[in-house]
Amino acid sequence: MSESLQDKYLTLIDEIVETTLKGKISSVEQVYRMLLKTIASGTGEIFELALSDRLQTIQTQVDSESDELKKAKATRSLRAIKTIQTQYQRWQETNKATEVITSAVREITIASNEERLAVFLRYTDPNQKNPLNLSQLQQLAKGLQQFASANPDLTQISTGITQGIASWQHLQENLLSWMYEQKNNLGFGGVPGESGPWASWGKLVKSEIPTAFFQTLAKEESIIEFIQKQENLTLKDWVELTIVLQFLQRGLITWFDKQAYDIQAGPKLSISTFLTFAVIWSQLASGLQTQAATFSNSASQIMLQILRTFAQRPYFPMYGGIFASFSGNYLKDALDYLDEPLSSAEGTQEKARILTLLGYSQRALGRYDRSINFHQQALEILFNTEDRICEIANLNHLSRTYVQEKNYAEAINNSQRALILSRQVGDKTGETNALVNLGYSEVMQAQQLEDVEPEVYETAINYLEQGLKLAEKLGDVQTQSLCFSSLGIAYLVTSQFENAIKYLELGFKTAQVSGDLYLQGRNLAYLGEAYYNLLNFEKAVYTSSLGMYLLEQISSQEWQQPADLLTTMKRQLGEEKFQALLQQHRPKMIAIIGVDGYDYIPELLERN
Repeated sequence: MSESLQDKYLTLIDEIVETTLKGKISSVEQVYRMLLKTIASGTGEIFELALSDRLQTIQTQVDSESDELKKAKATRSLRAIKTIQTQYQRWQETNKATEVITSAVREITIASNEERLAVFLRYTDPNQKNPLNLSQLQQLAKGLQQFASANPDLTQISTGITQGIASWQHLQENLLSWMYEQKNNLGFGGVPGESGPWASWGKLVKSEIPTAFFQTLAKEESIIEFIQKQENLTLKDWVELTIVLQFLQRGLITWFDKQAYDIQAGPKLSISTFLTFAVIWSQLASGLQTQAATFSNSASQIMLQILRTFAQRPYFPMYGGIFASFSGNYLKDALDYLDEPLSSAEGTQEKARILTLLGYSQRALGRYDRSINFHQQALEILFNTEDRICEIANLNHLSRTYVQEKNYAEAINNSQRALILSRQVGDKTGETNALVNLGYSEVMQAQQLEDVEPEVYETAINYLEQGLKLAEKLGDVQTQSLCFSSLGIAYLVTSQFENAIKYLELGFKTAQVSGDLYLQGRNLAYLGEAYYNLLNFEKAVYTSSLGMYLLEQISSQEWQQPADLLTTMKRQLGEEKFQALLQQHRPKMIAIIGVDGYDYIPELLERN
C-alpha cells in the first residue's frame, strides 16, 4: 500500500513541476490546493520521501548538466520543487492537529487495557511539542466514540473527556473569583470548608466526583482517605477528574505568570501552584496504589509532568523561595509526598532541579542527612548533562548544609568548587552564593580553632563583602538577604555585635521583600542573640519571639534556638518582667504574625 501511495505522490509532484514549466501555475496558492486535495492525513512521511527523491534527482541534473537549455529547464524544475516544499510545510502546519488527533485515536485504541490511560495522558502532557488543547480533546473524544463497540474503555475515556471539558468550562469563567472574595489573603488558604479556592470551585462544578474532591480539599481532609473511599470509581470519572485538575492548574499558572510585577502574586503563587498540584497528584497516586494500580500510575505520571514543566520555568527557585509559598506542616508533607515517586523517575535534568529544591528545603527543616543525599543525587544526574547552573547551585547548597553539620572542611571544599565553576561559566548568582558560602564556612571553621590569626577572619569577611557587592549589583533580593544574614552571623560569632545587628536587620528586611519565611526567622533568631549579648533584653525578647514563631511555622527545627534563649531570659528576668516585655511589643508582633501568632508564643515556650 505504501509503495502505491508513494507512486501516487511522485505522480503529483511531477504533474506540478510539468504544469509549472508550461506556465499554467498562476500562484503558490494553486500548488497548495493541489497538495491539499491529494495528500491524505497521516501520510505525510510518505509524501516527504517522494519529494526528497525528486529533489535529489533534479538537484543532480542541475549540478551535472552541461547543456545550457537542459540545465535551464532543470533549474526551473528545481525552483518548482522548492515551491512544493514550501507549500508542503504550510500543509503540515494546517494538518498537524488533525494528524496528532488521528495518531492519538490510533494509539489509544490499539493500546492494552493497562497502557491505554498512560497513552492518553502522553497526548495531554504540556511538555510535548503539541499537547492537545480543549478543541482537539473534543475531536479526540468524537474519534474514540467511533470505536466504542471495540472496547468499552474507549467509551469511558470519550465520555470522561467530554464531562471533564464541561466541568472545566464551569470553572473557567470564575477561576479567580476566590481571590477577590479573600481580599487580603492570596493563596490556597481560607476558612476550612467556607472560603478559599477549593470551596469556591466546589460550588461551580456540577459533576459528582470533582465536587466531592474540591469539598474534601476545602475542608482540609485527607486526599488519600477520600480517594480510597471511591470504591466505584470508573475510568470515566477518573478521566474527568484528570481533565479538570490539569486545566485548572494550567489556567492558574497562566494567570499568575502574567502577574510578574505583583509582589503578592506572580512567581510566588506560580511556585505554590506547581507544588500544590504535584502534591495532590502524588497523594492520589498513593491512595490508589492498592485498589487501582492503573489510576495510581497515571497520577504519578501527571505529577512528574507537572514537576518537569515547573523545573523549566525561569523563576524555578534554585536558591530558595519555596518558603515564600508554603508554611507549616504543609511544606513538610509536600516534600515527603514528592520524595518517593520522584525516586523511581528517570534521571533527567528536570529531576535534578527538583532534587535541588528538595535538598535545600530539607536543610531548612533540619534534616541534614536527607538534604545532603538529595544534593548528591542531583549532582550524579547533572554529571551527564550540561546544566552547570544547577550543578553550581547544588555545590553551594551542600556547602551550607555541611556548615550546619559543622563539617567545615567539606563546606569550604564545595564552596570553592562552586566558585571556580561559576567563574568559568559566568554564573553570577552562583558566584555570589559561592563567595558568601566560602566566607561563612571559613568564619565558622575559625571559631572552632584556637589562636586564630585576625587575618583569617578578615579574609573570610572579605569574601562575604565581595558576595554582597555582587548581589547588590545583580539586584537579586533573595541572594542579598542571604549575604546580609551570613555577614551578620559572621560578626556575631566574632563578637562584633553592633555590626551583627546592622546586617541581620538588613537581612530580615530583604527577606520580607522576597517573602522567604526561613530567612526572616533565621535573621530574627540571631538578632535576638546579638541584642542579648549587648544586654538589650527588650529587643532580644521581641526578635527572638518573632524568630521562634516564624521558624516553627515552616517546621524548621531551628525554632528551638531562639526558644532556648527566651527560656534563659525568662529565668534571668523573672516571669513578671518577661511577660511585661512581651506585652510591650504586642502591637508590633501582631502586625507581623497576627493575634493567633502572638497568642501561640507562650505555648511554644512551654513545648521547649
